[in-house]
Amino acid sequence: MVSFKSLLSVCSAAMAVMAMPQLSNSTEHELFPRVTISSSTTGYSGNYFYSLWMQSNGGATMDVENGRYSLTWTTASQNVVGGLGWNPGSSQIINYSGSFNSPGNGYLSVYGWTTNPLVEYYIVESYGSYNPGSAATLLGTVTSDGGTYNIYHTFRVNQPSIQGNANFDQFWSVRQSHRVGGSVNVANHFNAWRSHGLTLGTHNYQILATEGYQSSGSSSITVSSGGPAN
Repeated sequence: MVSFKSLLSVCSAAMAVMAMPQLSNSTEHELFPRVTISSSTTGYSGNYFYSLWMQSNGGATMDVENGRYSLTWTTASQNVVGGLGWNPGSSQIINYSGSFNSPGNGYLSVYGWTTNPLVEYYIVESYGSYNPGSAATLLGTVTSDGGTYNIYHTFRVNQPSIQGNANFDQFWSVRQSHRVGGSVNVANHFNAWRSHGLTLGTHNYQILATEGYQSSGSSSITVSSGGPAN
């Protein structure tokens, strides 16, 4: 026969076990802590690739977490490009949101590189005082994601690249109506460039980037993939 006292002890023990805090299966905090960067580097934060490049180290700081980054820069960096995304890039849909403050020369864009051929490309969502297409050749327009983008081409000679100083093409889509937040169907731009004879190579990295040139500003951006574009 089980006594009332024994039952009370068992119940008390069971309640104590139920009251214990449960350990989470998620290890995101331990595995992917915030990373603070103040010199040119690349790396990974969780499933995301990050890149920060400065013409002159110093004058810019980027904080990175899984799916988020914030960047502040000053004229001391000369030229700075920083952001978060994927390596390699692809014809995907990119979702992003946040803030972009660039009263001087700066842009917010989907930014990436290919090799064979070596190409630097931009899908510019917003920019500051300077339209980056101003010194480029206008080829046409493409309508995508609720806006119209001007398509430009430039050729760079002996300029910094992912392969050191080199000659390479630049492909541009520059949105006519600025925005900070939304979805970018990258495939629409790749297809539009191809229709104008602008051919990409093998994808290297692809990030939602902030760039500043001889200016000061800040951005805070959250990015995610919406999957392959149809």
